[in-house]
Amino acid sequence: MPSGPESFVSDPKYTAEFTRAREVLLGHPGRWRIIYHYDGDGIASAASAIRALRRLGYGVQATPFQGVRRAHMEELLRGTAGPVWVVDTGSSWPELYAAHPHPVLILDHHKYTDPEAVAQLPSRVAFVNPLDWGVDGMSELCAATLTWLYTIFLDPRNWDNAPWGVSGAIADRQHVGGFRGVNALLVEEALRRDLLGRGPRLALLGPTVGRALGRSIDPYFRGLSNHPEAVDPFIKGLGIDPAKALGSLSPAESDLLGEALVAHLTEQGVRPEFVALFRQERWSVPRLGLDAEELSNLQNATGRSGAPALGIALALGDRSALERAREAEEGWRSGILAGLKRIEEGAVHRMNAIQWFDSPENALAGTQAGLAMSYLLDPHHPVLAGSRDGDGPVRVSGRGTMWLVGQGLDLATALNEAAEAVGGEGGGHRVASGATVPAPRWTEFLDRVDRIVAGQLHAPEGGRP
Repeated sequence: MPSGPESFVSDPKYTAEFTRAREVLLGHPGRWRIIYHYDGDGIASAASAIRALRRLGYGVQATPFQGVRRAHMEELLRGTAGPVWVVDTGSSWPELYAAHPHPVLILDHHKYTDPEAVAQLPSRVAFVNPLDWGVDGMSELCAATLTWLYTIFLDPRNWDNAPWGVSGAIADRQHVGGFRGVNALLVEEALRRDLLGRGPRLALLGPTVGRALGRSIDPYFRGLSNHPEAVDPFIKGLGIDPAKALGSLSPAESDLLGEALVAHLTEQGVRPEFVALFRQERWSVPRLGLDAEELSNLQNATGRSGAPALGIALALGDRSALERAREAEEGWRSGILAGLKRIEEGAVHRMNAIQWFDSPENALAGTQAGLAMSYLLDPHHPVLAGSRDGDGPVRVSGRGTMWLVGQGLDLATALNEAAEAVGGEGGGHRVASGATVPAPRWTEFLDRVDRIVAGQLHAPEGGRP
């Protein structure tokens, strides 16, 4: 029988936080402002939140939030004469929510630094973070699945937010190796309710085999992705027509292609968990007729191209948004491919414990860093991507792997400590974090991160961990 979420976590803080959050929201009907991070996870979170508010008959205004910028959050709160719901960002600033004279609801999965300030929040502020109830927000519950779960506590009809929960988790790469923890419980229940589909398929998206391989970013195939001159000979060498529709491959052809591409990833030095991702089960969204990864890409693309409202419009049933989102996805994919090709060709700087690169595609730096870490770079060293607009601060995206986390890596601590030391700010997860730092102190920031990460990984001077 379909179940509810009440028994998903045994820690009493789980029920207490959701109960308080439900009381705050239901106790203040009317117009709410949603502030959401502009990436795929944040857009998916906002989509579920807006759908839930509409179901309650509440008005809503949605505002994207970019980077780690306390002053910007302060400005948004100051300019809002009413309740605010913050998703996928802002855990580090509880004092700002305490000062807001109206109700505030925060749903975030990032590491925060001041538990005492959170514990002292006034009753009009509800703070929900899975770290408080022993669930790892880095791997077991992202902002989108957290928001999906919360909306189910509001109304069981919100199980139908499944597409945005799952696509947001994929955007945060919490599907690598299969869903775990509360994510897995949510997905299994959605499958039982026929809200999601599941089955084995190759991790390729595109109209033809050649197009899918040549434009592939996840995985990124060294010498094939964004190398159109090499794609057709590779596929023809397997006895497959590159112009053949990807969905029309026979089982034998699909197996042959899969085996060849798995071998290619292994030869390029990709870690086993990312090689396995190419052939692990995939999820579909029957209601939309989309692969869940495709939906995730559309959300990421609309956010990173400056049109996050398109991703939300798609969730709200605007079918005209789909074609525009696909156009945004093409540009997003091209920008990522450009950055990954530069990295493939050697545009990376090596330090003792970290590696870093500049990205002129400002909004895509984090995605480039994450994919490069998975498929192109030395897996023993986390990577930082730096981007900037003119004379403004440097926006930093740091990415590691779960293997590196197992070796002691904590990018959230490293970037936060280094950024604060140079007059900036940072935060996030152990495996993925961000920062904003003054441009004149960029080199000092890098040196500080390098020393901190070297200590975490116990890297000998000038050597690998």
